Amino acid sequence: MIKPEIPLNEEYRLKALESFHILNTLEEEEYDAITHIAADICNTPMALVSLVDSNRQWFKSHYGIDATETPRDLAFCAHAINAPEDLFVVEDASQDDRFHDNPLVTGGPGVQFYAGAPLTTKEGHSIGTLCVIDTKARNNFTDRQKASLKALANQVMAQLELRRQNILQKRINNELSVKNAQLKHFTYRLAHDLKTPLLDISALVGFIKEDYSHLLKNTEIAEWLDTIDNRVGYMDTSFHGIMNYINIMNDEIEVQGFHIETEINEIVKKSGRTTTIDLKLENCDHEIVQSLKSFVQIFFELIMNSVKFSDRSVTEIQIVFSKDNDGYNFTYQDNGPGIPEKYWDKVFVMFETLSFENTMDTGIGLATIKAIVEKLGGTIELGHRPDKRPGVYFCLRLPK
Repeated sequence: MIKPEIPLNEEYRLKALESFHILNTLEEEEYDAITHIAADICNTPMALVSLVDSNRQWFKSHYGIDATETPRDLAFCAHAINAPEDLFVVEDASQDDRFHDNPLVTGGPGVQFYAGAPLTTKEGHSIGTLCVIDTKARNNFTDRQKASLKALANQVMAQLELRRQNILQKRINNELSVKNAQLKHFTYRLAHDLKTPLLDISALVGFIKEDYSHLLKNTEIAEWLDTIDNRVGYMDTSFHGIMNYINIMNDEIEVQGFHIETEINEIVKKSGRTTTIDLKLENCDHEIVQSLKSFVQIFFELIMNSVKFSDRSVTEIQIVFSKDNDGYNFTYQDNGPGIPEKYWDKVFVMFETLSFENTMDTGIGLATIKAIVEKLGGTIELGHRPDKRPGVYFCLRLPK
């Protein structure tokens, strides 16, 4: 018997095998189905998904044989992995110098014929084989059977790669969950620790204005105090916006059916601006299935932005709905001052603002809307109102 050679890339091969986290796992239907099919196509009583470890070959699936592993020195598969691109075929093991006195040949399971297709990773590391075994010598292993065995080996690798990707994705998701929790905790602490002195500053500015107003006349100090108060208001609004953004991005998406017109009317009602908003809804008497919480957040931000930046006593808002096979489409427009086209990309970037004069304009609102829409797999874009009049015009698309 000739022992199998150790591949030159053994260290990296073993690391590749470990990356699948497959050794010593329970049987799985996906792999058992492949060995069953392989045995059937190749007309053999046995078929294995064999993974070659440092000192053994372990069977993820074993059709027609009870054993779950054998020593590596005895393994036919340990020879097969030395040629990652080639099918390894032994037609008559009893007449082969490498195997004629191998205990797997002379005793149970009585291997006489062996054909193994290496399981090779994208990086070129052969971690095992999909093999078929017969207790009789054979010289009639057809080209069709060889091609089928290779194709099925590719399916085994596809299952293994999918497994590795799922494990990697789960690990990434867990790490992101931890980091998000840490970020959320940090933001809460930061907001709490900074809001208190901000409130103190705002109160102090108010006291100075009230108690020392007679000393501030005809000086620039009053203007400076207004600037301080303005900046304090901006920071306080920013904290609220950041906390809202983090909460939204950490929330799970829950999908449900809801009525568009009912929900938008409820948003306006809860905003407390029913007397200053002239709302026009077109084709919104429809039920859709999406994230209701996200829908409310999107349109609440849009409506409050329209009111916040309006230069009119009554803010006109028009929302039009349509749908197609793949998604829901909304257009949103108002009669406000609008946004110059050169700023259309800028307004969706966090903390980008068109003016620092308004303490409510933190540059978080539209960035939050875009983040929600993209989290749902949708899109939002700015455009010109069809009637060419001043005002914003958003095209929003959400997937079904």
